[in-house]
Amino acid sequence: MSEHQDEGKVGGAPEATGTPSTSPIDPSGELRALASDCVHCGFCLPVCPTYQLWGEEMDSPRGRIHLITQILDGAAAGGTAAGGTAASQATATHLDRCLGCMACVPACPSGVHYDRLIEAARSWAEEPPGGPAPAPLPPRSPRERAARAAIFATFPYPARLRMLTRPLRAAQRTGMMRRIEGSALAAWLAPELVASLRVAPSPPRGHRPALARRVPAQGPRRAVVGLLTGCVQQVFFPDVNEATVRILAAEGCDVVIPRKQGCCGALSLHSGRVTEAAGFARRTMTAFEDAGVDVVVVNSAGCGSAMKEYTHLFGGDEAPRAGRFTSTVRDLSEFLAELAADGGPRAVRHPLPVTAVYHEACHLGHAQGIRRQPRDLLREIPGLELVEPSDPGTCCGSAGVYNLLQPEAAGELGARKAASVLATGAPLVISANPGCSLQISAAMAAAGSQSPPAMAHIAEVLDASLRGAAVSELTGRAGTGDPEPRAAGVPD
Repeated sequence: MSEHQDEGKVGGAPEATGTPSTSPIDPSGELRALASDCVHCGFCLPVCPTYQLWGEEMDSPRGRIHLITQILDGAAAGGTAAGGTAASQATATHLDRCLGCMACVPACPSGVHYDRLIEAARSWAEEPPGGPAPAPLPPRSPRERAARAAIFATFPYPARLRMLTRPLRAAQRTGMMRRIEGSALAAWLAPELVASLRVAPSPPRGHRPALARRVPAQGPRRAVVGLLTGCVQQVFFPDVNEATVRILAAEGCDVVIPRKQGCCGALSLHSGRVTEAAGFARRTMTAFEDAGVDVVVVNSAGCGSAMKEYTHLFGGDEAPRAGRFTSTVRDLSEFLAELAADGGPRAVRHPLPVTAVYHEACHLGHAQGIRRQPRDLLREIPGLELVEPSDPGTCCGSAGVYNLLQPEAAGELGARKAASVLATGAPLVISANPGCSLQISAAMAAAGSQSPPAMAHIAEVLDASLRGAAVSELTGRAGTGDPEPRAAGVPD
């Protein structure tokens, strides 16, 4: 038995009985009710990436729900583990090792809302409730707190990210990155830094003019849409946003890019930093409400998933507003499918003779349930042959900032994904999430592939077809490299 598998009881907490309990971390009993929906059937086990890696019950959704239930019951009963908390460090480790990929949610026949449970559990670590009751989870070490503070002081802020591109390019050019990545001392002192360098892309070259504030529709207008430009997306993948604007305009949409938009809060929300996420969410809602758009289009799976969760983030007087906003949020492929159903696609698709493998981002397929639409859009491109990897529904290991905070597990999952992608022999890999693109590119490089397939976003592929571009525009760039920039926000 593993040293972590004896978590049958947490600090004297009573056995789970299925009876709702009142605790400081669950005063309404909602979480306890959600956890009690689990009937321990085990359907979640084979789809859980961390269970696939280690085969440990407590590293499965079923096991983590058991731990969460024990924490809830322990907090209600006042039971404590060593250190005066409601759970042990081993329990905290099991919860931290969850990717939050949500593969278990559609696999669950009982409809357990594991997403709500794991996000609540993460908030206990990041924002423990005050008062005399024992903290639900042990406090993080000073080094862990510093690493997380650095990550969340950087990644949700595009201007700060952009400031790092010049030193990043210098480190890549001089070979400093390779030396840091290969340093055992650096891996011991700052594994998060080494992990971030390992997945870091080559920053875009040349001056990139800002996207126009409003790009008019080509032909009769069908809708006025706002575009979320994202954080990592706009800094490291500006081509994706430019392609998205051209596609939407070609399909008859006025495209509005609000200048005051910022981070949508996805990284914070999925990491348990609820207060921080709420602040970002309010700013995002205000920016698009003021823009007067019909629909908010998102081309990053993780961002779209978080924005559709605003209804769970806000209660009370803010709930109706969050509900109204969430009802306008669409993933790019989801929205294009709706346009196609309402009058058909307007723009002509030109041939792209290429075989491409589609990687399904977890927060698109599992969290949002958007599986058919991106595949249909790609299959409508003449000449494009779409193939699937052997593990289409398995996480690549990116999972927001998981690959920075849990680099070993992320590395193992990345290696598996790279192997399945490379086995297809396709020269092009298509994704709908910037984190996945970075993770898979890094994993293919680590696999030592002599000629790795190029990575492209679904927007870039569709845009190339609409413009009649050569396939080499997509396949001629290896990994996360980028082609020469085109005019921003101006449809060809």
